[in-house]
Amino acid sequence: MTASLTAAPAIVRTIAELRMQIKDYRRQAGEHASVGLVPTMGYLHEGHASLLRRSAADNGLTVLSIFVNPLQFGPNEDFDRYPRDEARDLAVAADAGADIVFMPSVGEMYPRPAATRVTVSGVSERLCGASRPGHFDGVGVVVTKLFNIVQPDKAYFGMKDAQQVAVIERMAGDLNQPVDIVPCPIVREADGLALSSRNVYLSETERSEALVLSATLARVPEWIAADATAERLKAAVTAGIAASPLADIDYVDVLTFPDMQPPQADLKLSDSRERLLVAVAVRFGRTRLIDNILIPAAEA
Repeated sequence: MTASLTAAPAIVRTIAELRMQIKDYRRQAGEHASVGLVPTMGYLHEGHASLLRRSAADNGLTVLSIFVNPLQFGPNEDFDRYPRDEARDLAVAADAGADIVFMPSVGEMYPRPAATRVTVSGVSERLCGASRPGHFDGVGVVVTKLFNIVQPDKAYFGMKDAQQVAVIERMAGDLNQPVDIVPCPIVREADGLALSSRNVYLSETERSEALVLSATLARVPEWIAADATAERLKAAVTAGIAASPLADIDYVDVLTFPDMQPPQADLKLSDSRERLLVAVAVRFGRTRLIDNILIPAAEA
């Protein structure tokens, strides 16, 4: 089985069938077998499609998982109203080169309440980990389950959720999970808005106001070049976003990447020898959006 831009992917809803299909592929492909996994919660957009195309280019078999994971949603979050559109997702999957679409039910993935949590200390405790307690424990569980079920050679994640990438990279390394984590660039609309399944919630006015995120983050290199420290940079980014009357800021932070730790307080960020992540989470109406910019380490 190989990726195709025209053939409809196989739709699989049970773990047993998925394992059987992957086993058949590996037996047929032999030593050249390579399986890529793109884990998603569905309502696919061009960002997801870019991950699928990357996997299809890298591997002989691409598995797309679509599962809205209840463990990573808090009690007052949008699990029940999270957008879902199976027909739309299957069309995107076929166009982008998925071979198998794994769409399990909650009962298939969690036949009994999960008693296990996968906690990645330190990396997961700031940003979304602080504002959404338990979120990354739920991510750790479902991604570990998917790695165990699919046993992929490579797994693809978008950098829009850079903290999630850092958590999964650390988890895979600490647990010796035999998979290469492949971070992929943020995909944006022509006007700069980072693609997100939750963008569908935005009103026309909210969407227009949300452009303040990418516009403000685009100025980060300028502020760093002007010898900003972390605190000064956070203040500048906060002020830039707060210029939007609809912006309700959850967090603005500057952390080293992928360790997700605060940089030295008095350090001019232009002198940093570590990569830096400037990350934001902001609500526009009921919709919480995240965005970020990754700054390379200064040359020695």
